[in-house]
Amino acid sequence: MSRADIDRFRLRCRQFRWLAIFMVVSVGALLALVHIVVPVVFLARAEDYPYFDLWLASLVKALPTVFYLFAVWAIGAAMGQLSKGRLIQPTLASALRRVGLALGFGGLLSVFGVTNIMRLIEGGRGGWAWFDVPGMTLGMIGGALFLLGGVVEQAGKVQAELDEMV
Repeated sequence: MSRADIDRFRLRCRQFRWLAIFMVVSVGALLALVHIVVPVVFLARAEDYPYFDLWLASLVKALPTVFYLFAVWAIGAAMGQLSKGRLIQPTLASALRRVGLALGFGGLLSVFGVTNIMRLIEGGRGGWAWFDVPGMTLGMIGGALFLLGGVVEQAGKVQAELDEMV
């Protein structure tokens, strides 16, 4: 790989990092505005928040998004480390594990957590699990990424051991 290719790769990593930061900040700000700022304004004005049940349900439904945003943040952080010249293998292993956990927990929360918390809020109505194919898919991909992160980490340890022998 030529020096120009490496520089181009690092530039793309930096660009992707900024894209991830933009996404997390913009989506996070929108979530905060809708789920935190608006109810606080009603409370500060000493008014009853007329849609408390709807707000609480909306907040619960948005919980998986927090995990998904953390996954994007972890990818952005890994890209930032690669743009600074950090070795790919340890960065990849760490990123795979973090992203895998975030997607896995987000998927589980989407399929089982949201449904059952909504049952509590709504007084027992609804099912025990929600047939959320995107949530199931993200959960499975998250589990696979977590496992692959362990394999990449172990491969790095074996490679380091082999390098010591030579």
